[in-house]
Amino acid sequence: MRIGLAQINTTVGDIPGNSAAIFAAYEKAATDGAQLVVTPELTITGYPPQDLIFKSQFVPLALEAIHGLHTQVGDVPLLIGGIDFNEKLSGRPFRNTAFLLEKGKSIRKFHKTLLPTYDVFDESRYFEPSEDINLATIAGTRIGVTICEDIWTEEYLSRNLYDRDPVEKLVKAGAQIIVNLSASPFQVGKSEIRRQMIASLARQYRRPFVYCNAVGGNDQLIFDGNSLAIDAQGHILTRLKAFEEDIQIVDTAGPGVEPAVADEPEELFNALTLGIRDYIRKTGFKTAVIGLSGGIDSAVTAVLAAAALEPENVTGVAMPGPYSSQGSIDDALAIAKNLGIRHLTIPIRDSFTGMQAQLSEAFANDAEDTTEENIQSRLRGLTLMSLSNKFGHIVLNTGNKSELAVGYCTLYGDMCGGLAVISDVPKTKVYELARWINRDREIIPPASIEKPPSAELRPNQIDQDSLPPYEVLDAILALYVERRMGVRDIIAHGHDEKTVRWLVRQIDRNEYKRSQAAPGLKVTSTAFGIGRRMPIAQRFTE
Repeated sequence: MRIGLAQINTTVGDIPGNSAAIFAAYEKAATDGAQLVVTPELTITGYPPQDLIFKSQFVPLALEAIHGLHTQVGDVPLLIGGIDFNEKLSGRPFRNTAFLLEKGKSIRKFHKTLLPTYDVFDESRYFEPSEDINLATIAGTRIGVTICEDIWTEEYLSRNLYDRDPVEKLVKAGAQIIVNLSASPFQVGKSEIRRQMIASLARQYRRPFVYCNAVGGNDQLIFDGNSLAIDAQGHILTRLKAFEEDIQIVDTAGPGVEPAVADEPEELFNALTLGIRDYIRKTGFKTAVIGLSGGIDSAVTAVLAAAALEPENVTGVAMPGPYSSQGSIDDALAIAKNLGIRHLTIPIRDSFTGMQAQLSEAFANDAEDTTEENIQSRLRGLTLMSLSNKFGHIVLNTGNKSELAVGYCTLYGDMCGGLAVISDVPKTKVYELARWINRDREIIPPASIEKPPSAELRPNQIDQDSLPPYEVLDAILALYVERRMGVRDIIAHGHDEKTVRWLVRQIDRNEYKRSQAAPGLKVTSTAFGIGRRMPIAQRFTE
């Protein structure tokens, strides 16, 4: 069977725009010879719509758009993701639904069975699960219809979450092909996990699997595409593009060639670039401003922004203070020149002197400490926010996950921004990204990569005055936050007890800072964002 995969980038809540994109993709796939066209999960609304669902006209307008598409479909059926009302008197008010639109026939509806409610997912808040067997006959072939989580098996989940197996039921009911409409968010390495899982299912049930995933950035989530078709022996028939819209026809009976898979730094770079581009485009911004310190974090963020927005839409600002080295100032200018972005130099020395004078009486009996360091950071934040207000730029925050974890950042200072680009990228991964960026030619100045990282807020300051080496910090951070290990288990992995206890205490006590941070792009299994919900006022310790 020839199935068209319409891997399209939708915007949450843009029902008319999403509808137009769906129909354009449908027309192309139908013209190219598809016998069925499939879109991702919740295509008509965008994913995840969250509490927009509860707005009184949201679901009715989405349904109206689906009915409009139904009047436009030709001889080729269209399987589209959307939301339906739960017609039962009990349960959640809505259903996560795949709508089958066929010319001259009533719309058929297939509801999602397994509703994820963990990590970034909260589907049980909105949807009632299906108890039906979602089977349709199209072009003489029995198609089993599943939606995202319906095909995820316990081997690939953190634990056995469900007591139902939709795929097994479909196969027993006679399904010859399993189709899946998906909105599976990106994390590093996840596309390969999906391939392994779907290939395993295909071999187990001896059925082809056709998987259409969402692509694009929606707030903190990035969807990587990488839609797949797998034959009954578990071999790839086709893989659609990563991080791009793509429309392809797959013949479930024919051979295919697997495209090359990007290595981890390239995958991460492409994910972050897409996340920036879509966040800015979908929130209505056109230009961005970034503070350039001469360090590695701001340099990597500037490269990502220039790739996402084009260099002419990015402004880099060097804001030298009393402790800024000439080398750092030169490196900030060099990255701006190498990227071809606009560049400003706005010193904060006089402003800092003025603040010291303003506070001199209040601080007369106290020695300088982190207060004065934070004043410098906040003056830089004030400068960037002023440029944002005046020229309509979005401020891109340059803080990494390691710093955010332990609170090595200043509220209303270097934490200012509309989007925290690398807030889910540990410092060690920032270095890997920087080296990958420089793989062919020098873009990031070598000194930004090689010199010891420093906030330069006091004389001769380096990060390791206050923090463990980043290799140690990041290893413990991954175990505590991403793998959710306790202190004793982390120590048992060979880490120094004093360091572990200090880091865990810092991570826990800085929840109040992270709750006030700009939204960040999720690229690991657990980010400091919507998938991790910790109380601020709490006293639990291990």
